[in-house]
Amino acid sequence: MVVLGACAAWPLITAAARDGRPEGMLLAVLAVAAGYAAGRIGGALLPVAAPCAGALAGIGLTAWVPHLVPGPQITAPLGHAGATTAMVILSAGAASCAAWAASGSAVRSAMRLLAAGIAVTAAMLGSVTGCVAAAVVLAVSLAAGRVRRRGAALAGLGVITAGTAGLTWAVAGSAVPDGFAASLEGRLTPHRVALWHDALDLARTHAGLGVGPGRFGELSAASLGSPLADGKPHSAPLQLAAEQGVVGVMLLTAAFGWLLYALWRSRRPTPVVLTVAAALTALAAVATVGNALSFTAVAVGTGYLAGLATSRPFALDTARRVGEVRGGAVR
Repeated sequence: MVVLGACAAWPLITAAARDGRPEGMLLAVLAVAAGYAAGRIGGALLPVAAPCAGALAGIGLTAWVPHLVPGPQITAPLGHAGATTAMVILSAGAASCAAWAASGSAVRSAMRLLAAGIAVTAAMLGSVTGCVAAAVVLAVSLAAGRVRRRGAALAGLGVITAGTAGLTWAVAGSAVPDGFAASLEGRLTPHRVALWHDALDLARTHAGLGVGPGRFGELSAASLGSPLADGKPHSAPLQLAAEQGVVGVMLLTAAFGWLLYALWRSRRPTPVVLTVAAALTALAAVATVGNALSFTAVAVGTGYLAGLATSRPFALDTARRVGEVRGGAVR
């Protein structure tokens, strides 16, 4: 709550100082908090049904809401493909989480088939990246059953996230080899790389308070020169650096670090924790190079999945208490 409170308070401070618009950031924080609360409650009451319902809702929303499905490159804004990939990742992670939470082999197999079906659905929707990401989440989930010490695995996922963010900053600062930069620019599009350059320049110029929430589009030459621009740099850390300064980036890092710590301390089984951690790491990578977190559905799903992994199912607590009572009676 302290981290989320700070994430909500700092945009208000920077908006007051720079005449910004903090509504988008406040909505994102509220969406994450609401999703997290729903995930904690659902995971405690229905540890299998709640993630299954979340997976179905996520892929259903992706398939039937036209603003999330990526369209032709000439008309689709940059963020829609990333939102589709993010929703597919969250849905596959929720289905894999339900599989590990199930006690019966038939239900477990059904949940894994659901996760595989989500990957196939992503391919049918035209999201190749989403299909690959969902398949990776499912593969990591299957491998998580052999991991006994979650701390090292969570640390590794944290390093991967930091490496992705560092690569984005290096590309924005033209600190990568020319050949590698050209290859990345071909995949990311020159327009997106130009947005990153503008964001880093603004972050260097206004390191303390940033330029103010929601003001990147007013000051970015690349954004002003494109008819498809939505006023965002399409990179979560770069957007916070440009609009909220160093403190904004520190708060984002603190939020992700707290999440890894909460997963490490979670009483859920290690396969469930690592499945969710893998999905959230993949989502963090997408948010680092895209605009996925600007979609409310993605923010809610992120909080919901984190809440599922940190919940305490009542059934497990009841079984533990019954065991303690029986053990005391025997003694």
